[in-house]
Amino acid sequence: MTMAACGSLTAETLGLSPATAFPAAKGVLPKGLFAAKASAPLSAKTKQHLVHAVDAITMLALLRPSNTGLEASARMPEILVLGLKLADGVRETPDDVVELIASQRKSGIVFAVVRTVEHEGTTREECQFAVRRALPGRAGHTPTFRVFHGAWEPCGESFLDVNGATMDELWASLCSQIILGSVDCAGLDARIARAERIRQLEADVAKLSADHARAKSPAQRNEIYAKLHKAKNELAALTN
Repeated sequence: MTMAACGSLTAETLGLSPATAFPAAKGVLPKGLFAAKASAPLSAKTKQHLVHAVDAITMLALLRPSNTGLEASARMPEILVLGLKLADGVRETPDDVVELIASQRKSGIVFAVVRTVEHEGTTREECQFAVRRALPGRAGHTPTFRVFHGAWEPCGESFLDVNGATMDELWASLCSQIILGSVDCAGLDARIARAERIRQLEADVAKLSADHARAKSPAQRNEIYAKLHKAKNELAALTN
């Protein structure tokens, strides 16, 4: 069987079992399918991204208890690995397209986004994994979702590890691999929240440092310094 491919990516190059792969003849999905299934009219920006930023959408692999050997889960019966091939010149993952596609499927989707970039006088394909995941929230409240990304890496160095005993644990592990760079799925929500807080504090420290350097009056400088000192202390506590 010839496996479905997104650029040079296939289920096998990602480190997944050939038993999980889609055949090439059944892999490509029409982009219009997702526009037609949208629960609300698409924004002009999302329409433009779907038409012009994404060249192709390809089902690469479907992870199930039957082909992974993991215990079944009612919440996560299967996980789809979906390739998004970006159009020439597009450098960043269109999060609105990821959101559009992921919101139409109850089970998890790992997006393998492929772009072509210049590198050392030639070009190479790079991959960025992305997932849409609910942010930690209080029980009974409507969940808020966000698209998370991994780093861009050469396609030949982009892998997914099948880790865990259940499909739920596999989904958590895949999210952890993409968001935090670790297969460990223990305490994932808390670890994501901590990483996000660190990222926000680092941005705050950079901005406040620049504001402090530009401030003219002593009162302004003192006010900004107090905020900067507080942010640095919290950041040090989280990173030490």
